[in-house]
Amino acid sequence: MIVPPDTVSLSDYERHFNGRIDPATRAYIAGAGADGITQRANREAFDCLRLMPRVLRDLSGATARSELFGEVLDYPIILAPMAHHRLVHPDGELATVEAAGLTRSWMTVSTQASVRVDEIARRATAPLWFQLYSQPRREDTLTLVRRAEDAGCKALVLTVDAPVNGMRNMEQRAGFRLPPTIAPVNLAGLAPEDFRPPRPGSPVFQGMLHAAPTWDMVAWLCSETGLPVLLKGILNPEDVEPAIAAGAGGLIVSNHGGRTLDTLPASIDALPAVAERAARRLPVLMDGGIRRGTDILKALALGADAVLVGQPVLHALAVGGMAGVAHMLTLLQTELEVAMALTGRPTLPDIDCSVIFST
Repeated sequence: MIVPPDTVSLSDYERHFNGRIDPATRAYIAGAGADGITQRANREAFDCLRLMPRVLRDLSGATARSELFGEVLDYPIILAPMAHHRLVHPDGELATVEAAGLTRSWMTVSTQASVRVDEIARRATAPLWFQLYSQPRREDTLTLVRRAEDAGCKALVLTVDAPVNGMRNMEQRAGFRLPPTIAPVNLAGLAPEDFRPPRPGSPVFQGMLHAAPTWDMVAWLCSETGLPVLLKGILNPEDVEPAIAAGAGGLIVSNHGGRTLDTLPASIDALPAVAERAARRLPVLMDGGIRRGTDILKALALGADAVLVGQPVLHALAVGGMAGVAHMLTLLQTELEVAMALTGRPTLPDIDCSVIFST
C-alpha cells in the first residue's frame, strides 16, 4: 500500500479513509454515541484553545522525551486501545505494532484485538500495554491479566466508563456486523456473556449490569498483579481519591471518544480538574480528539503526562498499512516538536498552563 502523496496531516488520512472503507465499517469506527455531541466537542474544545508563543528562547538540547513507569517514553504519544484492526487491513495489529516500534511509540492492545496479544508482543520493539474489559467471572478477568503478563506487557489499562455500550445510532443505522473471519481472539476460551432479558423492554436494569466493575473490583485487580493499572474513562475529579485508594497506578481522562454517554464534556475540558485533584500523585493521561501536535501541547499544558491517539491509527492503517501508521505517528511527533519550538518550550517540564493564551 502506498500513502497518497497529498497525505500531510491526520485529517488527510481521515479523508482518504472515508473514501476507501465500506460505509458500515466506517460507521462502526467513527460511530459516536447518540447524537455525536460529545464526539464533536472533543475537537471543538481543542480548536477553542489558543497558544501563547515565546521567542528567542534557548532551544539547544530540546527533547520531547520523558519517563513513565520507569520506561523511557520518546514522545508523549501512546496508541490507544481499539478493537479489530483487521477490519481495515489484513495484517491488523501486527502492522500497527511494527509501525509503533519504528517510531518508538508505545501501543495499547485491546481486549478485543483481532490478533492475540502474544503474537503482537513477538513483533513489538517498544513497550506494550494491555487494555482490559472486566469479565463476568473474575477468574476470566485474571486469565486475561496473566496472558498480558506472560506476553510482557508493561501496564494494564482497565476501561471503567463502559459497563454498558452507548447508544451507537450511526452504527445501528449502517447495520454493521463483525465479519465471520474476524473475532476478539484474546477472549478465546473464556465464558461468553449469555445474558437474556427475562421480559420485554429495556434490558439494562433486568440484569445486564450484574457484573459491572466496582471500586472493590479495581482494588482486587490491583492486588492480583504487579503491573501498574491505569483507569481509563475518568472525567469527574471526585473519582480521583477512590482510584488512588484502590491502588490505581494512573488515570486516563477520557470520554471513550464520545462513543458511550453523549453530552459528556470534552476530555480536554475535564482534564485540568482531574489533574489538579491528582496533584502529581500518579500519572494522568488523556485521550479524545487528538489530531495535531498542537493538541498534544495543549493537553500537556493542562496537566497530562501523555496522550493517547485512537481513530487516526485505524485511518492510517487502512490507507497505508504499516507505513501509513508510521508516517502518521511521525507527523504527530514532528508537529509536537514544532509546537514546542515555536512556544519556546524545549522540554516537557517547560510546558505549563502559560502556554495557553488567556485574555
